[in-house]
Amino acid sequence: MQRHTMTRAPRTSAGIAYAVIAGMLLSALSPAAIAAPRDQAKRIHDRLVGIPPSEATLTQMAALINSTNDTAGALLAANLAIDRNRIESSPFYNVTLKNFVTPWTNRDQTVFAPLNDYTATVIGMVRDEVPFNTVLSEDILYTASSGGAPAYSPANNDHYQYLEDNHVDLRTALQQTTQSSLSGLPPAATAGVITSRAASQAFFVLGTNRAMFRFTMLNHMCRDLEQVHDTSRPPDRIRQDVTRSPGGDSRLFLNNCVGCHSGMDPMAQSFAYYNFDETAGRLVYTQGQVQPKYLINSDNFKTGYVTPDDHWDNYWRSGQNSLLGWSQSLPGKGQGAKSLGQELGSSDTFAQCQVEKVFRNVCFRSPSDAADRGEVQRIVGVFKSGNYSLKSVFAETAVYCRGD
Repeated sequence: MQRHTMTRAPRTSAGIAYAVIAGMLLSALSPAAIAAPRDQAKRIHDRLVGIPPSEATLTQMAALINSTNDTAGALLAANLAIDRNRIESSPFYNVTLKNFVTPWTNRDQTVFAPLNDYTATVIGMVRDEVPFNTVLSEDILYTASSGGAPAYSPANNDHYQYLEDNHVDLRTALQQTTQSSLSGLPPAATAGVITSRAASQAFFVLGTNRAMFRFTMLNHMCRDLEQVHDTSRPPDRIRQDVTRSPGGDSRLFLNNCVGCHSGMDPMAQSFAYYNFDETAGRLVYTQGQVQPKYLINSDNFKTGYVTPDDHWDNYWRSGQNSLLGWSQSLPGKGQGAKSLGQELGSSDTFAQCQVEKVFRNVCFRSPSDAADRGEVQRIVGVFKSGNYSLKSVFAETAVYCRGD
């Protein structure tokens, strides 16, 4: 039987070189580089705004991408999508940003919560590019001047409920003011969103005020307590309400409880003068007087720490949690919530957390490979050097992910 073999045309050296070069060029081109400017513009707009752009906006964005080098033009286009020429109503502020922030304002971490002073203040800070590292410490509040809206009250949410019910454009309506001028708090007792009515109602109510510390860490440092667990810190500031022998076994305290409480309790002491009065519906601040909740269940361990004031210390500046990147320009201790907010907001982890949250929101995924992680670090640098503008983080991230 005759065997037949398939023959292949000989490959010349020139043909091989051409195929190699073509393959290298194709692999080097990202989807964003291959996509036409209008396609890139639409991807950027969709990721930032969540709805298709108008024809006019799409044309403007595509022209910006096409008019200059790729990244610079794309950034201009992203900022146009965010602010929509300041003419069209911008869903970025009214939808994207509102949904981004709302889960931070409640214990259930749900987006299905009413607009409130916490959410409105973050939206205003992003719009006005107020340095976002002050979000936990500034005497700041955003309200809106809208015909028919009830005045802001520290005792209810009626002002913001009206804005939401009547679809008021938050980008144009919100105006910056101070908490101290409207809430009755002394300026030194204000601490950004920590002392907003919404956060107070969610995290200062009842309990021992440890919830405020835990959710502030979770929402603004991207760390829950299990992730900062460190049993090497001294337990001298752990309050009396924490038993040292849970279930009769002291090993549980030494190997588990102490890992969170040794760091948390010294910092949560900064909230010692705060409480949320459910009957009055408002935050209460008792300057110089420790709230009774700090002294409850004293029989659990009588020789435990008795809170005398609102002095706090950051025990996590040593040990494994020194890797959170605490600012060396701050002392690591202070009085009250404002100085603690400055401590947290000045850390490297605070900046990293904001960028990672935006990345997940805009790219619809977590950073997954070396390229993603490298881009996150680059945007963290932009965030810090750009006066902590969170708006710029959204724009930079949308440009990176426009090829996904």
